[in-house]
Parts: sequence; structure tokens; C-alpha cells
Amino acid sequence: MSSNTLNSEPAAAALDNYVGFDTITQQIEKKLLKRGFHFNVMVVGQSGLGKSTLVNTIFASHLIESKARLAADEPPRQTTEIQTVSHLIEEHGVRLRLNIVDTPGYGDQVNNENCWEPIIKYIKDQHSAYLRKELTATRDRYIQDSRVHCCLFFIGPTGHALKPIDIVVLKKLSEVVNVVPVIAKSDSLTLEERQAFKQRIKAELVFHNIKLYPYESDEDDEQEQALNESIRELLPFAIVGSERNVIIDGKAVRGRKNRYGVINVESEEHCEFIYLRNFLTRTHLQDLIETTAQIHYEAFRAKQLLAIRESTHPASAQPSVASPTATMLSSPMAPTVMSPSTIGSPATMGSPAQSQKYVL
Repeated sequence: MSSNTLNSEPAAAALDNYVGFDTITQQIEKKLLKRGFHFNVMVVGQSGLGKSTLVNTIFASHLIESKARLAADEPPRQTTEIQTVSHLIEEHGVRLRLNIVDTPGYGDQVNNENCWEPIIKYIKDQHSAYLRKELTATRDRYIQDSRVHCCLFFIGPTGHALKPIDIVVLKKLSEVVNVVPVIAKSDSLTLEERQAFKQRIKAELVFHNIKLYPYESDEDDEQEQALNESIRELLPFAIVGSERNVIIDGKAVRGRKNRYGVINVESEEHCEFIYLRNFLTRTHLQDLIETTAQIHYEAFRAKQLLAIRESTHPASAQPSVASPTATMLSSPMAPTVMSPSTIGSPATMGSPAQSQKYVL
């Protein structure tokens, strides 16, 4: 049989009777439900912007405690710490292992030089840990995914523009993770101020060529492209978070109460929280996971394997990245891939009993 025959598109054939292979989707669903799912979300922003509160509001549960100061007499934090908290949540038989990466106090210090480095290092360490597990001779049947799938970047509701440090960090983050910006505590702005603030942020993102999720892709159909375009129009999401219930027209809803009235977190007229929640959980959760694997992790993987290939065979190294995996596995020096000094020191995701800390 010729290669042309193998590569040609097979002809469509009509079935004379019911075969049953259309149940393959049910078979896949059954296996996936048994295995469960992983979703890893990172929150980045200054203290007091409601990072922990927003995560708890999105998943309708008290998952993480606030790390910000609650009183003036509390000592200020001297370091930028990154902690991971893991929870297993279930909804209608679907189990989700949710790993929350909290970065309290980002950019709060007097000297914020390179304050983003622990965050970038953490994200790359998760890619490194996954790559090491992939290349082991006896790897796990299902590799636990600790790669960061989504980074919620919190912007202070100043109403003016992005801070210079925000622009630098957004550039760094957008290269290694899916970044979704949000305007925190947007109820402190009027609707006109909020819209003007959004336009300024969008103009700065375009000027500095910062690519945010969702990305444009030719593989998406018209419906997906229209959905992604509507989401890009909303970015950054103007949100309000609250874990407390308030009474509106005799009904308990999550919201905030002030001297002027009540802010309903789930009302489209008050904020865009409902759009953010639907985006993260109901329409793009799986795409966030796939984009992390296919774009950010693949870019990291190609660089790492090419670097090892060049260090192993410096004379015959080529600038192309053609089949680095085959070169690595066939090389007598392949065991060096497993060395911590080769791919970096991996960091495992934390658990409720023990969480991993990164300290600047």
C-alpha cells in the first residue's frame, strides 16, 4: 500500500445497521468521571484587593483564608510568600481537585525590584515537575497535573491607569500562563469611571503588546470565536466579591451592604462577577487546561529538551527543535534528564495537610 493511500482522506461509508460506536463519548465520560479533574488557579495582586474572597465567592465555599492585614497594629509582611491550598470539591457527581495558589502581598514592599520572580519561578517549577514525570522510565499512568492553568491578575480600582510594575508583571506572566485580569472592588467606581478605566487598561495592553487569554485561534469555529470575542470585550472583568449573604426583596443573596444600598454580587447591573464565574467554570475551564498543556507547557518543554540536547551533543546541535524527544530518549546521556540540576528543582502542589511555600 502506498504512502499516498495511507495519507488520503478515507471515503465516507453508510451504515446498514446500528453498530454502537456512538457511545464512545459516554465511555470517555465514565472514565473521566471516575478519574476526576484537576484545575489549578493562581491569584496575583496587592494585599487588600480581595483575592481570597473572590476565589471563595466563585466556588461558593470558604476555601482559603485571607492573608492581608485586618488591623492597623498587625506587623506588615516582609516577604512575598506563595502558598498552595488543595481542596476536593464535588458537584452532581463531578469531582474537581482544585489547587489554589495564593500570592499575598505582591508589590507591597518599598523596594519591589524583581518581586515577580518567585511567581514566575513557581509556574516554571510546575512545568519542570511535570516534564520530569513524563520522562521517567516507569511513569505514573495518570500524571498529577500541578501546572497553573489560570492566573487571575487583580488590578486596583484607581480609575487612572495601570501601574508600571503591573505592566512589567503582566508581560512576564503572559509568557508562561493564561492571564485573566480583573478590576478588584469595582463597586468603588461609578459606571462611567469603570468604563473609562477599562478603556485605558485596554489601550495600555495593546500599546505594550500584552496577550491575554482567550487567545485568537484559527481552529475555533464561528460560535467559539464569537464567544471569545465577547469575553475579550469584557476584559478586564469588573468584579465584586463577597462571602456574606444580604437580604434583597426577602431573598438571601451574596452581596455587600453600605450606607447607599446593597450590592448584589450576582447581578449583571452591579458588577461582572457572573460573567467571570461562567467564563472560568462553565465555558472555558477545559480550554484553560488544554491551552496550558498545548501552548505554555509545550513551549517550556521544547526549550528544556533543546537545551539538554545542545549540552549533550554541542557539536551536532541544530537550531531547529525537530523531534527533541526522540533525540533525548535515544541518547546515552538520557538519564541526565532526571537530574534535578538539569531541569530545575521541581515543586509539588500543596495539600490541606502540607502546602509548598516560595519565599523571596
